[in-house]
Amino acid sequence: MKKRVVITGMGAVTPLGHSVKEVYENQLAGKSGVDYIRNFDATTFPTKFAAELKNFDLGRFVKDASRWKYAGPNARFAAAAAAQALTDAGLLENTKVDRTRIGVYLGSGEGIQEFVGMSELLGASYQTDNRSIRSDIFITRGLANFDANHEYEQEMHTTPGHLADYFDLQGPNYNCLTACAASSQAIGEAMEMIRDGEADLMVSGGSHSMIHPYGVTGFNLLTALSQNNAQPRKASRPFDANRDGFVIGEGAGMLILEELGHARKRGARIYAELTGYGSTADAFRLTDSHEDGRGAIACIKGAMNDSGLPRDAIGYINAHGTSTKVNDFTESLAIKHVFGPRAYQIPISSSKSMLGHLIAAAGAVELITSIMTIQRGVIPPTINYETPDPECDLDYVPNVAREQKVNHVLSNSFGFGGQNVSLIVSRFV
Repeated sequence: MKKRVVITGMGAVTPLGHSVKEVYENQLAGKSGVDYIRNFDATTFPTKFAAELKNFDLGRFVKDASRWKYAGPNARFAAAAAAQALTDAGLLENTKVDRTRIGVYLGSGEGIQEFVGMSELLGASYQTDNRSIRSDIFITRGLANFDANHEYEQEMHTTPGHLADYFDLQGPNYNCLTACAASSQAIGEAMEMIRDGEADLMVSGGSHSMIHPYGVTGFNLLTALSQNNAQPRKASRPFDANRDGFVIGEGAGMLILEELGHARKRGARIYAELTGYGSTADAFRLTDSHEDGRGAIACIKGAMNDSGLPRDAIGYINAHGTSTKVNDFTESLAIKHVFGPRAYQIPISSSKSMLGHLIAAAGAVELITSIMTIQRGVIPPTINYETPDPECDLDYVPNVAREQKVNHVLSNSFGFGGQNVSLIVSRFV
């Protein structure tokens, strides 16, 4: 019999707030975290807006912010969210819990991007006459001007390493970067580790920022980003007929996953139970979902089978809902395939309409929203839904939050490269 895994702590820093309560309540109010980019001068870019963190101060969450002075935004956001989650679970300074049995599994993105420094270095070493790089200038200036502390921060494994070191988490330590499905996959894999007895507790979730010239340029090249520069707060419009791409965001979401018996023994508060996990690959293209939705369908079915729940148990779906033409159509198709006629009775909403797309961190923050929906009995809306799309014809909870008791939530994350993850979280009984 599989061990039961429950959620005993949560933390988040996002464009809609720097706590779980603030993030959830701003979603219920239908607020948007999108605005014109301030991280760099994007006035000449095809897309000039994003969902950035506002007024983020790591010192609010950790005692010694100077310890993180070389860390990139991924690690800093993760530290803030993890500190909240560990505090919420009563684990931050708990000396009675075996720290060798607390692990970390994140879906965290690449680290520091030295855009300005690299641009200056390339400019100094580039030879216009033969379109080449003077390697002697490149290495001399690079060694003199770059900071060795930033070199380590470029790696994806740095963020979970930081958390293990700072919070004394001595158990298993992993990171995955399966694009937009990363933090959901991390949570699913962390659950499996607890089920298998490899850890009693796991700090799991994700952290990511791609709001820099490299990131925005890359997604513009892929024609994935909305270019609604005149109305940035209306740009993320999942399932709407006039959607034209997603809005890139940044932030972190962290959850404490805990084996049920361990949680009961220490008297932990239990928010919900993680009951289902499905993961598949489209095996199709590096950017597009399969037009028949085969990967998403198999993924949702896998999560349902893992949970042991009947199809009619799902009371709400927190959709991947990116606001791209292909994803929203494919996800709607998959939901209809799995749930049949009942798909039209299940409320579905996209947190990305308000948060933007937090890339690797998206799934974790959306699972937190799903848990809060179970706790509070209010489903957040899909904002900016104005023009129905005949191909996306389900109940997307348009524009206004809805009071409704929910016992089981399906949360979908479908990433570039065809990675698909579905999680099911349930009311704890």
